[in-house]
Amino acid sequence: MENVGNTMFHLAERLFPICRSITGNGFRKSLELIREILPEIVVHEVPSGTQVFDWIVPKEWNIRGGWIRKKSGETVVDFNDSNLHVVGYSVPVHKTVSREELLEHVYTIPDQPEWIPYVTSYYKERWGFCMTEKQKQTLTDDEYEVLIDSTLSDGSLTYGELILQGETQDEILISTYLCHPSMANNELSGPCVQTELVKYLKGLSKRRYTYRFIWNPETIGSITYLSQNWESLQQHVKAAFVLSCVGDDRTYSMVCSKYADTLADRVLGNVLKYHYPAYKRYSFLERGSDERQYGSAGIDLPVCGFCRSKYQEYPEYHTSADDMSLISPEGLAGAYEVMVKVVNALEHNDYYVMTCRCEPQLGKRGLYPTISRKGSNYSVRTMQHFIAYADGRNDLIEISNIIGTPVDELIPIKDKLMEHQLLTVK
Repeated sequence: MENVGNTMFHLAERLFPICRSITGNGFRKSLELIREILPEIVVHEVPSGTQVFDWIVPKEWNIRGGWIRKKSGETVVDFNDSNLHVVGYSVPVHKTVSREELLEHVYTIPDQPEWIPYVTSYYKERWGFCMTEKQKQTLTDDEYEVLIDSTLSDGSLTYGELILQGETQDEILISTYLCHPSMANNELSGPCVQTELVKYLKGLSKRRYTYRFIWNPETIGSITYLSQNWESLQQHVKAAFVLSCVGDDRTYSMVCSKYADTLADRVLGNVLKYHYPAYKRYSFLERGSDERQYGSAGIDLPVCGFCRSKYQEYPEYHTSADDMSLISPEGLAGAYEVMVKVVNALEHNDYYVMTCRCEPQLGKRGLYPTISRKGSNYSVRTMQHFIAYADGRNDLIEISNIIGTPVDELIPIKDKLMEHQLLTVK
């Protein structure tokens, strides 16, 4: 697991400097870095102006630089120092402005005076700069020269899709977003964990489910994708997950589906209960990432959000403090391990029933100690519990919940019983 964590962290390091947005070359460059690892990713381009349900794909935004300078030539803030310094989707501007006008276009976080906020204006044309509150307090000159070297023009929205075909047409959808600038946990942890999860699933000798992976720009990207695929997704998707903010090492979190009663809720909740019992569970009312779209009225996919520290709940969220020091190989590896357990649980989840009436004779099959004394059956007690509840009424996840044993510990027991023809799928 340590090597996997380091691999994901190094990918995040490569992606971190790139200025990304919901459209543009930054997104494409980031996706191409991931395609170096997963060349099977299919890249889709959807033209600006395309109607996607109630939305329209916006113009494409690209930026080369931006700064604020004093009349003396001294630079106050520079996009090259932090790509958070320019408000996302700012229109181009180059002019001299008064201090009063400049302050109308400056954004800070007064109660976090040393951090730069992340601010965007996707759907209303404006320009602006972000800086620390301390930097703002230095703006005492009468005039400043401002430059934002950007373009906002017809182009396209980009997203990546990878489908791993399984033995059935039943699908598991796993989605993440790749549209924010340099923020490590908020932006890069999800794509990095998802990339390694694809590699894991590719390495399995067989897959029961078909897995559909999406790397898209948040909100408008999922809306665009759903507008093109919603009927097929409604027909085939049995569980869906959105990976977001999965790189720190503070806690684990899940955002439940609308009614908290789907297969996704059951499997993620089960895994987290045993992996990190103190995990935080949020209702769909506290959603904020693409589970909003996948679970929206008229779409209603069985989707949960998976995070470590949930977006909007940790102090560095949407600020310059969400840097590479906030995530770690260990944090990424922990999230990866959870998702591996989730997909393994899904792959083995079924309703199982014993093939013989009454309790089977395990000893003659080498599944029970041949000498009976105090404590001798402790090692097989879990197997006995499993057998008792393998009556066709409970699937593997529910048996795990009932007997208090993680699914990944039940899988080898299930396999042994099937090997001895004591167990079958209902």
